[in-house]
Amino acid sequence: MILPPIETARARELIARLDGVPVLVVGDVMLDRFIVGHVTRISPEAPVPVVRFHSEQHRLGGAANVARNLATLGARVSLVGVVGRDPVAERLRERLDAAGIATDGLTEDPARPTVEKVRVVTERNQQVARIDYEDDTDIAGVVERRVADDVDRFGAGARVLVVSDYLKGTITRRVMHRLVGLAGAERPLLVDPKVPHLDRYSGATLVTPNHHEAEVATRLRIRTDADAREAGLELRRAAGCTAALITRGEQGMWLSAPEAEGAVRAAAREVADVTGAGDTVVALLALGLAAGATMAEAAVLANHAAGIAVGRFGAATVTREELLTAIQTKGDR
Repeated sequence: MILPPIETARARELIARLDGVPVLVVGDVMLDRFIVGHVTRISPEAPVPVVRFHSEQHRLGGAANVARNLATLGARVSLVGVVGRDPVAERLRERLDAAGIATDGLTEDPARPTVEKVRVVTERNQQVARIDYEDDTDIAGVVERRVADDVDRFGAGARVLVVSDYLKGTITRRVMHRLVGLAGAERPLLVDPKVPHLDRYSGATLVTPNHHEAEVATRLRIRTDADAREAGLELRRAAGCTAALITRGEQGMWLSAPEAEGAVRAAAREVADVTGAGDTVVALLALGLAAGATMAEAAVLANHAAGIAVGRFGAATVTREELLTAIQTKGDR
């Protein structure tokens, strides 16, 4: 079964409701640093390319990129996460401020570094190497208590709750327990998950694993829509959540929910980089539901947004105008 497309008028109606929607994002915040250069030769010291430095870029990553996606679409975002006491945290705060995202929900942990992913790439956007700075042990003690308390403090006024779990230590059982306690029919809880934490998400409204994560979590091979349907049902059972959306790359998505299930065919015309695509998907799903969309409508909106995001290099955002244009263009075909 293929989910029906969303009509342009309905999409315009939902997108118009996104302004000022209060959203809480909880998860692993990080900074993406890109060192861009030109490769002309192989090193005589080892069989690796020599990259001549050209420029450097910093972008929000992880839960911070989810928050940026939401803010770009007009939401009023509260972000709860953990940073270190280091220059990376300051750069992260600067970029959050520039995106209009408050930073008072960031708890400082001097015992761990701010998560930073450093990518060495060529001028043609080909990745040469990646270096990760992180401590992925679960937060505990005073830091965990502060994060859990911030969930209550910022979540009480939110219309939708979003978890961005990158296995960097923020999403503990205690933190998830607080989030599930806030969630309900009027305040959905969406999780961009990681398989090792699957049992922590019980009580969530929706989980959004990618194809590989869904296969590992369910121990099922997903090749067809029928496979995806079986995996979606198993995911809901295993995670103890109401619904699941499996992102399947060039195959699109599969939604498994009590009120609707079916495929959403991929909207991407050209794929440049899938980095951060899951962040865009969960952001659109959250805002769609907060704006009054059905689960199926929210999935279709998210699919269009993902199609735009993967056409760009690095973690990207999508504006409301771009989203509406993509829907109109698809509808005109």
